[in-house]
Amino acid sequence: MKKAAEIHEDIAWQDMTTGCEIYEPGTSELTKTGEWRSRTPIWDPEKCKQCLMCTPYCPDASIPVVGGKRTDFDYDHCKGCGICLKVCPFQAIRWEGEQ
Repeated sequence: MKKAAEIHEDIAWQDMTTGCEIYEPGTSELTKTGEWRSRTPIWDPEKCKQCLMCTPYCPDASIPVVGGKRTDFDYDHCKGCGICLKVCPFQAIRWEGEQ
């Protein structure tokens, strides 16, 4: 298996784009950062009262709202910060995985 440095040896560092810069709308969707997560929030729709308190607090916009109701997490972008868990007044979010 080749290392990342070996695959692109012909590209000079000056020709590479700067990391973490957004060049046009929607490009952050292409950067799937969910694999950084060490803990996974789990949503319990039975406990959820659809107050939507969690959605504006999510720094990664990983709690989709469809038709005025929240849906399950966007795990491609959720980094497991836990803010949603702390602001949920109905304990409808819990941790799974490493802690």
